[in-house]
Amino acid sequence: MSDVQALAEEENAGGWRRARGEPPMADVHGSIPVVSSRPFWRRAMAFLGPGYLVAVGYMDPGNWATSLAGGSRYGYTLLVAILLSSLMAVLLQSLSARLAIASGRDLAQACRDTYSRPAGIMLWLLAEVAIVATDIAEVIGTAIGIKLIFGIPLEIGVLITALDVFIILMLQRLGFRWIEAFVITLTAIIGGSFAVQLALANPDWSDVAAGFLPDREVVLNPDMLYIAIGIIGATVMPHNLYLHSGIVQTRHIEQTPKGKREALTFATIDSTLALTFAFLVNAAILILAAAAFHQSGHHEVAELGDAHALLAPLLGSSLAPILFGVALLCSGLNSTATATLAGQIVMEGFVNIRVRPWVRRLITRGLAIIPAGAVAILYGESGTAELLILSQVVLSLQLPFAVFPLVTMTANRMKMGALVSPRWLSGIALLIAGLISLLNVKLVIDFLSGAAM
Repeated sequence: MSDVQALAEEENAGGWRRARGEPPMADVHGSIPVVSSRPFWRRAMAFLGPGYLVAVGYMDPGNWATSLAGGSRYGYTLLVAILLSSLMAVLLQSLSARLAIASGRDLAQACRDTYSRPAGIMLWLLAEVAIVATDIAEVIGTAIGIKLIFGIPLEIGVLITALDVFIILMLQRLGFRWIEAFVITLTAIIGGSFAVQLALANPDWSDVAAGFLPDREVVLNPDMLYIAIGIIGATVMPHNLYLHSGIVQTRHIEQTPKGKREALTFATIDSTLALTFAFLVNAAILILAAAAFHQSGHHEVAELGDAHALLAPLLGSSLAPILFGVALLCSGLNSTATATLAGQIVMEGFVNIRVRPWVRRLITRGLAIIPAGAVAILYGESGTAELLILSQVVLSLQLPFAVFPLVTMTANRMKMGALVSPRWLSGIALLIAGLISLLNVKLVIDFLSGAAM
């Protein structure tokens, strides 16, 4: 098919219930130019950034709770869950970018323009639940990080997290590239912190390698499955699919078949590299927990504060807990930026409600602070640890409602034109969506019967 024919096919692509509306985050839409006359590496560098904003959601404080619980209880066995969920994430995020580049719509807009209004409202509410669940994890993680570094009580730390809105407001005023630079810098600090801690823990790397192999016990053991699904929920996060499809449109690309294909290639490379880094961080957290806690008989370390307190005596270095606290605080601050953007994209895309980012942030953060603060006051850190894991399972339960629309829309030639997903890619994505749904059904059955946790 020639480029002219492909462009005509894309321009005439139908299947949408309504015309494409105003782009997401109109103030930054297409604000970063991708100049076709520049060398290949310069064009690729222009796309560097969105993948790391997405990757932040794959190593937020919620991941820490599930990975610490999995590593301390079951050693390296659940590394396979991190690997599997990371591979799922790479594929699904590539579809998210494909949808945006082909249709000019983020996932929220695409759902609005595909389904009936009642169905769209239901999907919007589910997406908002997922964002609040994500923010609960960020509130708890940031508050614990503040406590570990500065000694501020957990209850006050929860309230302090409301002030992060000013960081996001300042960065958005400076430009979208500043948000990306902020996120990448904090991500590098997190990675460096865990690299040092792993060197101190000195794990058995042959056992680590074995942990990436499938084990039947993961499915047969209800408690292990509960943590595994929590890992999947913490890694493949619903709001990230909406986020990626929105922020990839900050790049100004040529609206030609060639320009779109090149943009899809660059966006996929960016997100794959970033998610590979997130996979290494998540694996490092579980490996650290297995090497430091499981091997020494500390099998019930799920609380971030306990992990911090145990690292120094077990690893023989006062540096390890300091790095742990710094990485945790950076993780919470990082996730703040992306949750704000995801909330903005979801609200604008589904129901076309456009409010100032700081207003949106305060609403979301307020909904998260209430349960997090109540649990912190009533139950302390033990309660917040359980709330962290539960929030990740909630995310996993929301996943099919974002994944199935994404997969079916990107497989629709009328909607996607020349950039429609290949059948093999759509088939694998459907298998992933089906697997997640089946695991969730088993989780609910185990949870209701009292077999899990």
